[in-house]
Parts: sequence; C-alpha cells; structure tokens
Amino acid sequence: MRVLGLILAGGKSDRLWPLTKVRASAAVPVFGKYRAIDFTLSNMVNSGIRKVGILTQYNPRSLMDHLGSGKEWDLDRKSGGLFILQPYVGPNREVWYRGTADAIFQNMTILRRGEEDHVLIGSGDHIYKMIYRDLFNYHLKKGADITLVVKELDETYNLSEYGIVQLDDDMRVVEIEEKPAHPKGNIAFLGVYFMNKELLKELLYATVPQGKYDLLLDIVIPNLDRLKVYAYRFDGYWRNVKKGIKEYYRINMDILKKEVRDELFYRNGKVYTKLKDLPPPKFTTTAVVENSLIADGSIVSGTVRNSVIFRNVRIKVGAIVENSIIMESTVVEEGAVLRNVILDKNCIVREGRVIEGDIELPVFEKRAVL
Repeated sequence: MRVLGLILAGGKSDRLWPLTKVRASAAVPVFGKYRAIDFTLSNMVNSGIRKVGILTQYNPRSLMDHLGSGKEWDLDRKSGGLFILQPYVGPNREVWYRGTADAIFQNMTILRRGEEDHVLIGSGDHIYKMIYRDLFNYHLKKGADITLVVKELDETYNLSEYGIVQLDDDMRVVEIEEKPAHPKGNIAFLGVYFMNKELLKELLYATVPQGKYDLLLDIVIPNLDRLKVYAYRFDGYWRNVKKGIKEYYRINMDILKKEVRDELFYRNGKVYTKLKDLPPPKFTTTAVVENSLIADGSIVSGTVRNSVIFRNVRIKVGAIVENSIIMESTVVEEGAVLRNVILDKNCIVREGRVIEGDIELPVFEKRAVL
C-alpha cells in the first residue's frame, strides 16, 4: 500500500476561542496528554503509511513543538517520514493558503517527488480510530476515482454543520450539500478523501489557477457526474473538535465512558503522542476521585469527580473539581471549587475561589490567575 498521507492542520477555529488563541485547532489538548492531531496521525501510522505531510498555517508553533521530528510516530526516517508544510514567501508567491485545495497545490512538490500511487487526505482536528487499509481495499474494489468516508450521524450532532451526502444503492455519491439549513438526510462526509495521486494533481492544476481553492466545493462536488466518487461507511466513534467549546467539552467527557475509551485506545493500534518523563499520578490520603481521568505527574489531595485532569496538575486539600477539564500545570489551591469549567494550561485558582458554570461553560485562557 503505497500511500501519501496529508493532514490539514492549519485551522484557526474561532469557535474554540480562547483555546485557539495561541494554537491551531489541531493542537488543542484532549484526554489528559494528547493533542487532537494525534488521532489522525496515529491512524495513518497504524495503517502502514510512512510518509505524512502536515499542512499548517495558523499559530503553528505549539503544533510543531508537539510533532518534533515525528519520532514518537516512527516517522523520523530516511525514506518517507514527517513533513511540515507551511505557507511561505518566495519569488513567485506571497499568499497564505486560500483553501484546502490551494494548500495542497502550493505544496505540489511533495506529490511530484514521491513514489506513492495514492493520497489519503484527513483533518487534524477529528477524533476517531480507523485503519485506512480497509478504505484502500474498498477503493480498489469499487474502481473509484475518489472515495469519501461517511457516517450516519445521530441526534447529538447538528446536521446543518456538516456536509450531507446522498448515495445510490451502490454507495456512489450522487449529491453533497455543504452545511445545509434543511438537511435531506443524516449521512455526513467526515473530511477524509482517498484518491489516485495523478488524478489529484490533474484536478488541482485544472482548478486552483482558475481561482477555486476548496477541495470539496470546487473539486469534488462539481465533478460528481464526471468522476466515480464512492462513499465508505464508518460506524465508529467520530467527533470534530473545531465545532466549538461545547463539542470540545463533550469529547473530553466522552472519554470517561468505557466503550469510548476501549474503542479509541485499545483497538486498531495505539494512539501515539509526545512523551514526557513524568511519574504516575499521586493521590494523597485526603483525595477523593470518582469517574475521572488523571494524567501523569498530577498530585490530587482534594476531590475530583467526572473530570479530565491533564499532566502536572496540583489539586490541593479541600479543593473540589467536578465536571471540568483542567489542563497541564494548573494549580487549584486549598478550598477552591470548580464545576463545569475549562481551564487552559498554567492557570492558578486561588484559595477559596468558587467558579461554577452551567449551559454556558466558563473557559479561561492560558496562564489565567483566578
């Protein structure tokens, strides 16, 4: 399976503000010690893809620091490996990426120089577990030009925020509505494309110079009649971090469910991430912990319920944390109470402080003192 992986990871996502004030949506921390991009990148590595390009743009520093040379994903290699593809100023170019198709077009060199036959394009801010080899075999079996990964969404998704797909009896895509106000169905496109590399190059050369820059809207949808575009059905857990703060909160709370943990971390390979040399979490004699995820390096002396606690967090005696997400190196002082709250990294909650959210989650930016 000679496949080039491309991950779109340059999104800003104003709906995740202030979590995206200092980072791209693909670099948003999740589940105690991971970043959103870890899931798509690990999926590619677990599927045998050994050459991956990360297309970055907005606030890439933390994402690049996290990825490094790619050694945690076994991508620090002489043949293939990890490539960071950023927009740049050159003699013939002084523009940012203007869309998903333009981002790939501006990095055409990675397509021209590689020996891969196919290209898999995914998003860096989607949380799911999938082996792409099954998608590859399905694509070949169908004789498809392009294969899109789709899923039937239930009532917990806002269908008007997704691309809704209409299929015939053979799973061929006959129509795609992008974020329709009144969706015709509940089968949504998950942002994963699989296609022949030469076809992708041809489509990009025919489209981007004409001022059309979006991969779905300007390339796939206009060619549904001309090309054989098929849908591959995915039935597992899938969520999109950049849909907003409430979705981000839901995703992190989902990891407290055993069936979600089992699917994301114990099936179809590991989820790789940047490692840190930290001891296991420590619980003192005054600690009370119920249905929570506590990451390495943290010390809990207070009460934690239904919460996700990231690395190196200190929850001191008498403090109460419930239904909350507390990110790395935050300190919750004695007697402080946090309910339905999201705290970014390096925050300090002062002694006796009480912060309670409800439907509108309070979100505090990095290094806040409360």
